[in-house]
This record gives sequence, C-alpha cells and structure tokens, in this order.
Amino acid sequence: MADQDWDSKTVIGFKRQTAKVTKKDSDLNGSVVATDKKIASGSNKAHVGTDHQRIAKLDRENEVAPPPKIAPSVGRAIQNGRQDKQLSQKDLAQRINEKPSVLQDYESGKAIPNPQILSKLERALGVKLRGSDIGKKLEGPKKT
Repeated sequence: MADQDWDSKTVIGFKRQTAKVTKKDSDLNGSVVATDKKIASGSNKAHVGTDHQRIAKLDRENEVAPPPKIAPSVGRAIQNGRQDKQLSQKDLAQRINEKPSVLQDYESGKAIPNPQILSKLERALGVKLRGSDIGKKLEGPKKT
C-alpha cells in the first residue's frame, strides 16, 4: 500500500478525454494529425497463403463419385407402362403417393433409384422395373 498516491484526485462520473474522430477537414483547425497504417488492411485474409489451394486440390481428388442415376431402359418401361394404362404422369404420381416431378425424373432417367418408389411403380403399372427382365409384365404370385 506504500505505492498509492494520496495526493491524486478521482472524480466519480467524470469522463476521460478520448481522441476525437474527425469526419471533415474543418474539424482539424490546423492541428497535427498522426496516422497509423493498420496491419493487414486492404488485403484478403482468406488468400494469405497458397495452402488453401493445395487443400482444395486434395478435396477434388478424393471426392466420392455421384450415385448412379436410373437406367434409361427403366424410364422407357415406366413411360410405356403408364401409356398402356392411359395414365398421365400426374395421375400415376397420385396413385403411388409421390410428386409428379419425382415421376418425371424417373422417366427422364435423372432420378437416383429408390427401391420403395420402384416397388410402388411396379405394382401400379404391373411392369417389372428391377432385375434382368425390365419392362416385362408382372406375374401374380407363384402357385405351388
């Protein structure tokens, strides 16, 4: 406690004077102004090194192949089966409880095959859509 200064005053509620930020040249009134350059100002911090380029290249090399799309023969089989039953895409989609856009993707070959949707389509159209004999009529259960 020997290092305390007993002669200094502390006034409560009194603001210290801080440096004023000037917006106009008229605020300067001829006084000397010091300017400091900020460190790394005006540069993009994301592009400081070339390390990110190497990492991006590694990512591209290790990417997983996109999942396979549905075969065009399956899309044609769906389309032929739908036309044989005289159904529109919207009607068939409604029968299998899917959106018409999903059915459109399947017919155009852009969809990723989903076994549940293919199963619904097989039952609704009566056409085989999976396996080796795609497009053949489905037979009833085998009798023993």
